[in-house]
Amino acid sequence: MKDNVVLITGGTSGIGRACALEFGRAGARIVITGRDTVKLEAVSTELMAAGITHHAVQGDVGILTDAMRAVTESIAAFGRLDVLINNAGLSMRAKFIDADVKVIEQLMQTNFFGTVYTTKAALPHLLATKGTIVGISSIAGYRGLPGRTGYSASKFAMNGFLEALRTELLPEDVNVLIAAPGFTASNIRHTALLANGQTQNDTPRDEDKMMTSEQVAIYLRQAVEKRRRNIVLTGEGKLVVFLNKWLPGLMDKMVLNKFRKEEGDL
Repeated sequence: MKDNVVLITGGTSGIGRACALEFGRAGARIVITGRDTVKLEAVSTELMAAGITHHAVQGDVGILTDAMRAVTESIAAFGRLDVLINNAGLSMRAKFIDADVKVIEQLMQTNFFGTVYTTKAALPHLLATKGTIVGISSIAGYRGLPGRTGYSASKFAMNGFLEALRTELLPEDVNVLIAAPGFTASNIRHTALLANGQTQNDTPRDEDKMMTSEQVAIYLRQAVEKRRRNIVLTGEGKLVVFLNKWLPGLMDKMVLNKFRKEEGDL
């Protein structure tokens, strides 16, 4: 990672913030993006205190011009781009029958099109460095989760987009890594959208038992350094992906029962 330039979308909390610190401590120069100016300044101060060379860009990846500007500012600040981590994302917590379709649209705009926009802008620079594109996906990108129809759809779409792109880029030696962290203690459940589009501001799960964002960031750095294609983290996550491939009917019932137990209203 020494002197590599790493652009991390959604770098103001959770896995994004942890990656900024982890990759920065490994010697990379960091660019973070975020919509919230206050949170962006707070993480920037944290990176500065850690002696990490960085640049912060305020913007929304779901807006094409913002995504393009993040890449433009990265090149202006450091002259190159080696790694793009598409991390910015939203979740939801509502049954589809109750959810406003605008919630689904918002999730697709941020999670899927945010990845498409930023990757499109970054690709010429990553071709020049034979770099790496990372998509922070989810177990929900391998196994549809109840109450998460829009989230699952956006992550399935991300996985398909990145897998196709990886195949296209094989002759160019640009690596594409799809990373599914599993259930992780991060801010995403607190900011999940309810049926009416309002923020949940809470989590129905016991996050003390989950993998931390900092642990995820270590695995991600190692996977980028080794130019891995796919990683699925946590034992539970690996088991879900395996069983869903071979016993999909059983998994339908197991997943529904698990989410009913934890969240009650599904």
